[in-house]
Amino acid sequence: MGMQKALNITYVILPSNPKMESDLMPEKKKLALVVHSGTLDKLLCAFILGSTATSMGWEAHLYFTFWGLSALVKGAMEKAGLPSDYKQIEKPMREKLKQMKYPTPYEMLKRMKTSGLLKIYACTPSMEMFSVKREDLIPEVDELVGAATFLNIAAGADVTLLV
Repeated sequence: MGMQKALNITYVILPSNPKMESDLMPEKKKLALVVHSGTLDKLLCAFILGSTATSMGWEAHLYFTFWGLSALVKGAMEKAGLPSDYKQIEKPMREKLKQMKYPTPYEMLKRMKTSGLLKIYACTPSMEMFSVKREDLIPEVDELVGAATFLNIAAGADVTLLV
């Protein structure tokens, strides 16, 4: 008498519209940050948050408006200081940051740009209000946009902050 083997067959039924591999990957998280001040403390805060986000693989979208726009003017970031209420601690703070080998705000911005995850937006109404032209801005600025455009970007963010 011969032996009979049972066959175990597994069927895989694919959906009629299979998802692409990229659809199965989780989306990148996104930070949307409104930078409304160009003082040293606010720039450091914005860039620490932005660089943390990009180092975690998040997209970072920074919108510079009102006095924050002034930081995007060529040469301005290097001159950014603390608000008048804190001027007395500016020199010791700068010395401590230098001693810590802490990058300047502009160096931080350039490092974030190398990640490919940072987008910098300049507010067009603020540009008009302060008579700032595109050629006045640092080359790292990606787009000139108004509030409606940035709100559409921020609407898809996981974290939205004002600095």
